[in-house]
Amino acid sequence: MSTIEHDPASAATRLGAAEMAWLKAQRRAGGLWLRVAIAVPLVAGLFTVAQAFTLATIIDRALVGNVPPADKIGQVLQLVAIICARAGLALLGERLGSRASEDVKRAIRESLQASIMARSPEWLRERSSGVLASQLVDGVEALDGYFARFLPAMIAAAVLPLAFAIGLMPVDIVVGALFLVTAPLIPLFMALVGWGAEAASRRHMTAMTRLSGLFADRLRGILVLKLFGRAEDEVARVKAASDDVAKRTLQVLRIAFLSSAVLEFFAAIGVAGVALYVGLTYVGFIDLRGSTLGLQAGLFCLLMAPEVYMPLRTLAAHYHDRAAAKAAVADFAALIDTPEDVAASAAPTKSLPTGALPVTIRRLTLHAAGRGVILDDVDLDILAGARIAILGPSGIGKSSLIEAMARLRSFEGSISIGGVPLGEIDEGSLRREVALLGQRPRLFHGTIADNIRLARRDATDSEVSLAADRALVGDFADRTPDGLETAMGERGRGVSGGEAHRVALARIFLRDPGLILLDEPTAHLDAVTEARIIDAILAFAEGRTLVVVTHSEAVARSMDRIYRIAGGRLLPVPHRPVGVASARRERGDLP
Repeated sequence: MSTIEHDPASAATRLGAAEMAWLKAQRRAGGLWLRVAIAVPLVAGLFTVAQAFTLATIIDRALVGNVPPADKIGQVLQLVAIICARAGLALLGERLGSRASEDVKRAIRESLQASIMARSPEWLRERSSGVLASQLVDGVEALDGYFARFLPAMIAAAVLPLAFAIGLMPVDIVVGALFLVTAPLIPLFMALVGWGAEAASRRHMTAMTRLSGLFADRLRGILVLKLFGRAEDEVARVKAASDDVAKRTLQVLRIAFLSSAVLEFFAAIGVAGVALYVGLTYVGFIDLRGSTLGLQAGLFCLLMAPEVYMPLRTLAAHYHDRAAAKAAVADFAALIDTPEDVAASAAPTKSLPTGALPVTIRRLTLHAAGRGVILDDVDLDILAGARIAILGPSGIGKSSLIEAMARLRSFEGSISIGGVPLGEIDEGSLRREVALLGQRPRLFHGTIADNIRLARRDATDSEVSLAADRALVGDFADRTPDGLETAMGERGRGVSGGEAHRVALARIFLRDPGLILLDEPTAHLDAVTEARIIDAILAFAEGRTLVVVTHSEAVARSMDRIYRIAGGRLLPVPHRPVGVASARRERGDLP
């Protein structure tokens, strides 16, 4: 179970220019669909003007012109067609916005996934897997409303009210001026409310992310929690986190309702102002025009009054989508350090030579979280084909050293493999020529043969069987009816720790690496099996370079050279190489 939990404070800062630029750049993934979705409300605005003008004309001809109903059928049909066209455009804009949003979300998820996969295991160990999964699923989903609804609404709100106001100037300059004055006030006050909405949405997003990570980690470790009697305590923690999310959700809703109230207040003032002006003009209490205000012009102004504020209403309805998107991007920036930074870094391209690989380490310094410096200013030369053992108590830095050699841990100083600086080696070449067996090898749900074949997917059954025999996998696999086709559970459920190590070792035997790095390869094994495993490793290591991290003195003495880590230094240990069986006999472990 991971001990890393997401810190909500890490995403509590406002978005910087780089994050905002990244969010805007994602529009490109929407392509043509997003551009059309943004244009549709603008086209619909033309139909809005046509609808108001046509309806005002029909009423004016009926009341003032006394036109017979039969003569108005054409205009009525025209009005119906305009209304249907507006409805069709609204549906089209919604569908295209959703399609564009799906394309953008897919591109963002692929980008974030590639960013995460490009990171080192050390970076991943410092993050909760539940939080990362939440970012890829829930966090990206929070961007849906921003691209599908907010962007088209924002463009429409920026263009249409001003266009309507200017278009009404020739009809009545007072009405046009009233719209020009009142329309900009609404976005101003919405922005003031929006700052609070953005902060509340960010707090809500981080609380939801924390809950997702907390729940995923506790679910993964439920067995351990039950064994240690901590299940009820963790249930209480998850419940407290859930209540926190509910509380923050209500805070976001309160601010959203306040934003809507502000909009409706100013929109109502604007519409009422137009209605009051037109009515007082008709009864003669106000005379600000140089000519008489006709019924058609007055009705047109009244019908357009709510339409002027409609784009702003739509924007207000989707304004929380913008706040949610910015909160999600703030979380992305905190968790993955802005994805484009990883994509922009140049990938190493140099390949390693084949055969035994020498290793040169200069001024290597390693740090461990909470422990400071564990290795300081280490120099080491490993000749091609050499067999090196590294001794030391647990936590001294043995595993960290070979992880650094495999480019799985950050370090200070320099490491070269085969004469090539570690940072310049192509990833595929490095993983092909350098084999690492860690203390906790990862096994997945499948057969034993499937787990071994993970090292080389094109390996034949006979090659898999040979590798299994070398690693003594048959010692336990042959006791089952299905042999290598025996199924095991996720994380090696169904096999012991020593058996899992042998399966992972068989993976290495299936490959042809030039450098082999082994971390406690004989852990969990009895003396006899340990001797057989080391003999198999030494036989496979012929013509290759071998570095073994171990607690076993007998294993170490079977190597060419021994180093011991003490006080952050790597110290050579004089010894005479002997076979592992001989070393065991000297200690009395074997007859």
